[in-house]
Amino acid sequence: MSLRERFGWNDFFEQQIGQEERAGLLWARVVEEQRGLYRVSGDVDGWAEVSGRFRHESAHAADFPAVGDWVGVEQGIIHRRLHRRSTVSRAAAGRAVDQQVLAANVDTLFLVTALAEDLSVRRLERYLTMAWDAGAVPVVLLNKADLSEDPEAERESVRARLPMVDVFFVCALKPAALGGLDALAPYLRPAQTVALLGSSGVGKSTLINRLLGREALKTAAISDEDGKGRHTTTSRQLVELPGGALLIDTPGMRELQPWADGSAVDAAFDDIAALAGECRFTDCGHAGEPGCAVRDAVDSGRLDADRLEHYRRLGREAAFEERKRNKAAASEEKRRWKQIHQAQRALYKDRDRR
Repeated sequence: MSLRERFGWNDFFEQQIGQEERAGLLWARVVEEQRGLYRVSGDVDGWAEVSGRFRHESAHAADFPAVGDWVGVEQGIIHRRLHRRSTVSRAAAGRAVDQQVLAANVDTLFLVTALAEDLSVRRLERYLTMAWDAGAVPVVLLNKADLSEDPEAERESVRARLPMVDVFFVCALKPAALGGLDALAPYLRPAQTVALLGSSGVGKSTLINRLLGREALKTAAISDEDGKGRHTTTSRQLVELPGGALLIDTPGMRELQPWADGSAVDAAFDDIAALAGECRFTDCGHAGEPGCAVRDAVDSGRLDADRLEHYRRLGREAAFEERKRNKAAASEEKRRWKQIHQAQRALYKDRDRR
C-alpha cells in the first residue's frame, strides 16, 4: 500500500486529476492546520500555504483547505484542493453567514459525550444532524462509563431516543474496564477516516491517546467548580493509529449550530420523518392538526414528546439559517452585478472621451 493509499487516497480523488496536474503537482493530505499554514503528508511531507491565485479565487472560508482534504502541492505551495467526499461543518460563530469546515473526507463520526453532567440527548441530536448532512456515518460514544452506576441502562435510554444509530459506552481513562475499546474495531479499518466530535472535557483527547497507545495529546480534567470541561485540543489534526485507521480530533464546542438544511434534520430524526409520511396533510406541522400520525405516536407513548419538540426546533433553526444563506447569496449577486455595471459605465465614459 502506497503512502497515499495509507492516508485514504482512492479512485474518487484519482479521477479528479488532469494530465498537466499529474505531471506538475504532488498530492498530499492535510493533517494539521495552524493559522493559514497546513501540514501535509503523502507524496510530500511538511508545511505548505495556499498560492496567491488560490487565495484570490476562494470566495468563502469553506473553499480553503481543511484537515482531511487532499491538495496539490508544488514547492511548499498549495495550488488546488480536490473535491470532498464528505464535509463536517457548522455555521460560523457570530453574525457572518459562513460555513466553518471542521474536517473533510470523513467516513465515520464518533459523537463523544460523557456519562456525567455532560450527557445531553438534545446535543447528540444536533451532532447527528451535522453527521447526516456531512455524509458520514454517526456512532455515539458514551465515555467515562466508570462514572455511571448503570452504564448499560443509560445506553439503552440513549438508544431509545436515537434509533438507527450505534451507541457504545467506553472508558478511555480505564480502557481495560467495562469491555474496553474493542467494540470500536469495525470502524477503525486501515485507511478509513474517523473524526471525533464533542463538547469540551468529554475525554476525546484521552480516547485518542488510548487508541494510539501513547500520550500524544494533552488532556485536562473536568473543573471541580462548575463541572464543565476545558479545551485541550486547540487545533484540528489527523493522526494515524497503529492499526492503520486515521483519526481527526477537533476542539471541543460548547455551542453548535449545524450547517444543514431540512433534509439533514429529517435524516437525524428518521423515525419522526417516517411518521410524518402517514399524516393526513402533507404540510402537517404536528401541532394538533387532525389526522396527525406524529401526534398520535406521542399520545400513545411510542414517541418521546421532547424528541418531537427538538425536531421542530431544529427544523425552524435550519430553515432560518437557509433563509440567511439565500439572502446573503442574493446580496452577493447584487453586489457583483453592481460592480459589473460600474465597470461598464467607466468603460463607456472612457470611450466617449476618446
